[in-house]
Amino acid sequence: MSKQTSYSRSQTFWLTVLRLLIGWHFLYEGLAKLFNSSWTAYPYLMDSQGFLSDFFKSIAEDPDILMVVNYVNIYGLILVGLGLILGCFSRFASIGGIIFLVLFYLSHPPFIGSESMMPSEGSYLWIDKNLIEIGALMVLIYFPTSRVIGLDRYLSKIFKR
Repeated sequence: MSKQTSYSRSQTFWLTVLRLLIGWHFLYEGLAKLFNSSWTAYPYLMDSQGFLSDFFKSIAEDPDILMVVNYVNIYGLILVGLGLILGCFSRFASIGGIIFLVLFYLSHPPFIGSESMMPSEGSYLWIDKNLIEIGALMVLIYFPTSRVIGLDRYLSKIFKR
Protein backbone atom coordinates (compact mmCIF):
# COMPACT_ATOMS: atom_id res chain seq x y z
CA MET A 1 0.00 0.00 0.00
CA SER A 2 1.41 3.38 -0.96
CA LYS A 3 1.95 6.08 1.58
CA GLN A 4 -0.77 8.67 1.07
CA THR A 5 -0.33 12.27 2.00
CA SER A 6 -2.77 13.90 4.34
CA TYR A 7 -2.36 17.49 3.22
CA SER A 8 -5.24 19.90 3.36
CA ARG A 9 -6.56 21.16 0.04
CA SER A 10 -4.75 24.49 0.45
CA GLN A 11 -1.47 22.75 1.40
CA THR A 12 -1.74 20.50 -1.65
CA PHE A 13 -2.57 23.49 -3.84
CA TRP A 14 0.34 25.67 -2.67
CA LEU A 15 2.88 22.84 -2.66
CA THR A 16 1.81 21.99 -6.21
CA VAL A 17 2.05 25.65 -7.23
CA LEU A 18 5.57 25.76 -5.75
CA ARG A 19 6.49 22.64 -7.74
CA LEU A 20 5.08 24.14 -10.94
CA LEU A 21 6.80 27.50 -10.48
CA ILE A 22 10.20 25.94 -9.86
CA GLY A 23 9.60 23.50 -12.70
CA TRP A 24 8.79 26.36 -15.06
CA HIS A 25 11.96 28.18 -13.99
CA PHE A 26 14.14 25.16 -14.82
CA LEU A 27 12.29 24.33 -18.03
CA TYR A 28 12.46 27.89 -19.33
CA GLU A 29 16.16 28.22 -18.51
CA GLY A 30 16.88 25.01 -20.41
CA LEU A 31 14.72 25.94 -23.41
CA ALA A 32 16.20 29.45 -23.59
CA LYS A 33 19.65 27.88 -23.84
CA LEU A 34 18.48 25.24 -26.34
CA PHE A 35 16.96 27.78 -28.72
CA ASN A 36 19.92 30.17 -28.49
CA SER A 37 22.34 28.55 -30.93
CA SER A 38 25.23 30.67 -29.65
CA TRP A 39 24.69 29.86 -25.96
CA THR A 40 27.57 28.33 -24.06
CA ALA A 41 28.44 28.08 -20.38
CA TYR A 42 31.91 29.45 -21.17
CA PRO A 43 31.42 33.08 -20.00
CA TYR A 44 29.59 31.97 -16.85
CA LEU A 45 32.31 29.49 -15.95
CA MET A 46 35.12 31.94 -16.72
CA ASP A 47 33.44 34.49 -14.44
CA SER A 48 33.40 32.02 -11.54
CA GLN A 49 34.34 33.40 -8.14
CA GLY A 50 35.23 31.79 -4.85
CA PHE A 51 37.32 28.86 -3.76
CA LEU A 52 36.25 26.61 -6.68
CA SER A 53 36.81 29.17 -9.42
CA ASP A 54 39.92 27.38 -10.73
CA PHE A 55 37.87 24.19 -11.12
CA PHE A 56 35.06 25.93 -13.02
CA LYS A 57 37.52 27.84 -15.21
CA SER A 58 39.35 24.61 -16.08
CA ILE A 59 36.04 23.19 -17.32
CA ALA A 60 35.56 26.23 -19.55
CA GLU A 61 39.07 25.98 -20.95
CA ASP A 62 38.70 22.35 -22.09
CA PRO A 63 36.55 22.32 -25.26
CA ASP A 64 35.54 18.66 -24.89
CA ILE A 65 34.46 19.00 -21.27
CA LEU A 66 32.74 22.31 -22.03
CA MET A 67 30.72 20.64 -24.79
CA VAL A 68 29.53 17.98 -22.32
CA VAL A 69 28.74 20.62 -19.68
CA ASN A 70 26.73 22.63 -22.23
CA TYR A 71 24.75 19.54 -23.21
CA VAL A 72 24.13 18.46 -19.60
CA ASN A 73 23.16 22.00 -18.65
CA ILE A 74 20.59 22.40 -21.43
CA TYR A 75 18.98 18.99 -21.31
CA GLY A 76 19.35 18.55 -17.56
CA LEU A 77 17.51 21.80 -16.90
CA ILE A 78 14.77 20.77 -19.33
CA LEU A 79 14.39 17.33 -17.72
CA VAL A 80 14.28 18.75 -14.20
CA GLY A 81 11.69 21.29 -15.29
CA LEU A 82 9.50 18.73 -17.05
CA GLY A 83 9.79 16.30 -14.13
CA LEU A 84 8.58 18.94 -11.70
CA ILE A 85 5.83 20.32 -13.93
CA LEU A 86 4.47 16.90 -14.84
CA GLY A 87 5.03 15.45 -11.38
CA CYS A 88 7.00 12.66 -13.03
CA PHE A 89 9.89 11.23 -11.01
CA SER A 90 9.63 14.50 -9.11
CA ARG A 91 11.90 13.37 -6.25
CA PHE A 92 14.70 12.70 -8.77
CA ALA A 93 13.89 15.97 -10.54
CA SER A 94 14.14 17.83 -7.21
CA ILE A 95 17.47 16.20 -6.41
CA GLY A 96 18.75 17.01 -9.91
CA GLY A 97 17.61 20.60 -9.47
CA ILE A 98 19.42 20.82 -6.15
CA ILE A 99 22.63 19.54 -7.75
CA PHE A 100 22.41 22.19 -10.50
CA LEU A 101 21.70 24.94 -7.98
CA VAL A 102 24.55 23.89 -5.67
CA LEU A 103 26.93 24.07 -8.63
CA PHE A 104 25.58 27.49 -9.66
CA TYR A 105 25.91 28.69 -6.05
CA LEU A 106 29.48 27.41 -5.75
CA SER A 107 30.42 28.96 -9.08
CA HIS A 108 29.16 32.41 -8.09
CA PRO A 109 28.90 32.49 -4.29
CA PRO A 110 27.37 35.65 -2.82
CA PHE A 111 30.25 36.34 -0.48
CA ILE A 112 31.80 39.61 0.59
CA GLY A 113 34.26 40.77 -2.05
CA SER A 114 32.83 38.66 -4.87
CA GLU A 115 32.26 40.76 -7.94
CA SER A 116 30.83 39.06 -10.96
CA MET A 117 30.91 40.31 -14.52
CA MET A 118 27.55 38.61 -15.10
CA PRO A 119 24.43 40.74 -14.65
CA SER A 120 22.96 40.50 -11.16
CA GLU A 121 19.39 40.93 -10.02
CA GLY A 122 20.35 42.47 -6.71
CA SER A 123 22.86 42.55 -3.92
CA TYR A 124 23.20 39.31 -2.03
CA LEU A 125 25.19 38.34 1.03
CA TRP A 126 25.52 34.57 1.60
CA ILE A 127 21.93 33.84 0.61
CA ASP A 128 20.86 34.23 -3.00
CA LYS A 129 18.05 32.93 -5.20
CA ASN A 130 19.92 29.65 -5.77
CA LEU A 131 20.06 28.91 -2.06
CA ILE A 132 16.40 29.88 -1.62
CA GLU A 133 15.38 27.60 -4.49
CA ILE A 134 17.44 24.76 -2.96
CA GLY A 135 15.40 25.22 0.22
CA ALA A 136 12.16 25.16 -1.76
CA LEU A 137 13.20 21.95 -3.54
CA MET A 138 13.98 20.39 -0.17
CA VAL A 139 10.43 21.25 0.90
CA LEU A 140 9.14 19.49 -2.22
CA ILE A 141 11.22 16.39 -1.45
CA TYR A 142 9.85 16.14 2.09
CA PHE A 143 6.31 17.25 1.24
CA PRO A 144 5.69 15.67 -2.18
CA THR A 145 2.53 16.31 -4.15
CA SER A 146 3.29 14.41 -7.33
CA ARG A 147 1.52 11.28 -6.04
CA VAL A 148 -1.59 13.38 -5.49
CA ILE A 149 -1.39 15.65 -8.54
CA GLY A 150 1.09 14.38 -11.10
CA LEU A 151 2.20 11.46 -13.21
CA ASP A 152 3.89 9.84 -10.21
CA ARG A 153 0.39 8.96 -9.04
CA TYR A 154 0.03 6.61 -12.01
CA LEU A 155 3.67 5.51 -12.19
CA SER A 156 3.60 4.34 -8.59
CA LYS A 157 0.67 2.05 -9.45
CA ILE A 158 2.50 0.63 -12.48
CA PHE A 159 5.73 -0.02 -10.57
CA LYS A 160 3.87 -1.66 -7.66
CA ARG A 161 2.88 -4.55 -9.94
